[in-house]
Amino acid sequence: MTYTPARHRLPPEIANLADHELQARQQLDDNAWAYFSGGAADEITLQANRSAWDALPLWPRVLRPLAGGHTRVQLLGRTLAHPILLAPVAFQRLAHPDGELAMAYAAAALGAGVVLSTQASVSLEAVAEAVQPDPGRGPLWFQLYLQHDRGFTQALVQRAEAAGYEALVLTVDAPTSGVRDRERRAGFRLPPGIGPVHLAGLPPPPQPDLRPSQSALFDGLLHHAPTWDDVAWLRSITHLPVLLKGVLHPADARQAIAVGAAGLIVSNHGGRTLDTAPATATVLPRVAQAVGGAVPVLVDGGIRRGTDVLKAMALGASAVLVGRPAVWGLANAGAAGVAHVLRLLRDELEIAMALTGCATLADATPALLDAGEDAAFRHGLQ
Repeated sequence: MTYTPARHRLPPEIANLADHELQARQQLDDNAWAYFSGGAADEITLQANRSAWDALPLWPRVLRPLAGGHTRVQLLGRTLAHPILLAPVAFQRLAHPDGELAMAYAAAALGAGVVLSTQASVSLEAVAEAVQPDPGRGPLWFQLYLQHDRGFTQALVQRAEAAGYEALVLTVDAPTSGVRDRERRAGFRLPPGIGPVHLAGLPPPPQPDLRPSQSALFDGLLHHAPTWDDVAWLRSITHLPVLLKGVLHPADARQAIAVGAAGLIVSNHGGRTLDTAPATATVLPRVAQAVGGAVPVLVDGGIRRGTDVLKAMALGASAVLVGRPAVWGLANAGAAGVAHVLRLLRDELEIAMALTGCATLADATPALLDAGEDAAFRHGLQ
């Protein structure tokens, strides 16, 4: 299919991602706003994701040669123009009629990778067809929730393979939904015509007969929750690399390597599952150390500035993913708004690199964040 993006014009006062968020609040109704912006419970983790990046100071070096620098990185055998990917976000047509098509179109135009959600409101085939011909596009990955019906899951994986997706991103941190008070207060519901198109035809899970003393969660729903054995099964049915999204603990990172994961995404689901889980910036270096360079480690959660991207790379990330900011851009101006968000982040990243003396992202080491004479000696600085 040929995708023709809707024409939009951004207000000139939008100069950063925070401005995009303020503008998006005016575009989205209370229902969509509660879904996209809210976190779990008291939203402590949601807020911590942001404040953790702010708390990391950058320690610049001066008078270093910077001409010819670049933002290129290597990821799963591909050279990316920059380390910014779009995270999987469900039901994007809640934000704009073009939904996931606009998101993918903008990503392709800006050389960004895109991860399409299992709960997308546009089919994986339509998204792939819209962006596959673009030679400058970034990676095209498919995010997967394992379903209770293995046959259904396998058929979905086969669809992704046939459409040309390059990797599977298995979300592992949501055996159940978090306590989302904002959504409950708003009475969140999907409007007519918007739904998880990839889950059409999924048979309902078996419903056990529970005694009054039994838990609907532990004695019902969680019988279908994925385990490490399911990760091994998934790897056995696909030729695509499988990345695990939602890893926060170093022990889980080591287990993921043991079962053959091709990469990890340090994520707390944008603060939408377990409230008071640690901020991703806090645990990223521990996970990266546990992996020891065996596989790429990516990170999401609270990234709003190019300086955040640089800090993530210094902490051991191979790339970053952004979710909500791309949705704000989508709500504001469709594909053009998403492209603007990506352009802002890349421009800010380049400026941060120049002002810290980093010609390439290989120069972004932990020393960039560790100020003080003792740190200088630890990192061998002169």
